[in-house]
Amino acid sequence: MKNGLSLNLENRMSRDNPPTLIIEAGRIESRYWGDLWRHRELFAFLAWRDVLVRYKQTVFGIAWAWLRPLLMMLTFTLVFGNLAKMPSEGVPYPVLVFVGLLPWQFFSSAFTEASNSLLGNSNLISKVYFPRLIIPAGSVLVSFVDFAVAAVLLIGMMFWYQVVPDWRIITLPFFMLIGIFASVGIGVWVAALNVKYRDFRYVVPFIVQFGLYISPVGFSTSVVPEKWRLLYDLNPMVVVIDGFRWSLLRGSAPLSFTEIVLSTCVTVSVLWFGIRYFRKTEQSFADVI
Repeated sequence: MKNGLSLNLENRMSRDNPPTLIIEAGRIESRYWGDLWRHRELFAFLAWRDVLVRYKQTVFGIAWAWLRPLLMMLTFTLVFGNLAKMPSEGVPYPVLVFVGLLPWQFFSSAFTEASNSLLGNSNLISKVYFPRLIIPAGSVLVSFVDFAVAAVLLIGMMFWYQVVPDWRIITLPFFMLIGIFASVGIGVWVAALNVKYRDFRYVVPFIVQFGLYISPVGFSTSVVPEKWRLLYDLNPMVVVIDGFRWSLLRGSAPLSFTEIVLSTCVTVSVLWFGIRYFRKTEQSFADVI
C-alpha cells in the first residue's frame, strides 16, 4: 500500500513539475559552425530586414548610397585636390578620391552597424537561441549592398573621365576580402564589448572619424614619409584602399609584397581574436543585454 501511494505521489509530482529543456550555444566549435549553416535562412532574413529598415520612409531611398560618397568626394577634391594641391598619381582627382571612398564607406558602415547590432536585436537575443554571430555578420552584408550601389556610380565616373582598368582588376576581390575580414573582425569584437560596456556606443563614432584621417581616403599614400610607412601600413584599410586604386587605376602607386603580407597578417589576427572574444562572451549576452 505504501509503495503504491509513493508511486502515485511521484507520478503526480512529475506531472506538476515537467522536465525543463535548456537550449544553449554549443560549446563544441564544429557544432557551432554547423548551427551557423543551419540558420542561414535566418541570416538572410535579418540582412534583408535591415536593408528594408535602413531606407524605409526616406525621400531619396537607396540613392543615399550615392549621395554620401558623392558629397564627400566633392569635399575632398576641393580641399586636397584644389587647395592643398595633393598629387593624384596621374588620374583625375575625383576618381582617385572616389575609389578610396568606396572601400572606406563599406568598412565604416559595416563596422558601425555591426558594433550596434546586438543591442538593436536585444529582444530577439533574450528570447530564443541561435548563433549570435549571425547578427553582426548580417549587418556587414547590408553594408555590402550600399557598396554595390555606389560601385555603379564609380563605373559611371570612370567612363566619364575615360579611365580604363587593365589586367590588375582581377586582384580586386582579394583586397575586397581583406576589407570584409577587417570589418567583421573589429565589428564583432566591439559588438561583444558593447553588450557589457555601453560606453562603446560613444567610442565607435570617434574610431570611425579617427580612422578616416589616418587612412588615405582623400589623398594618395605617396605623401606619407617613407620612415612612417611601416607603422602606417598596420592600418589594414591602407592596403585595401591602395589595392583598390592599384587594381582600378593605371599609373597608381605600386604595392610592395611586404605591405600586402603585413596587412593580411594584421587583418587575419584581428578577425581571429575578434571571433574568439565574441565566442567567449556569447553565452552571457542574454543575461546582460
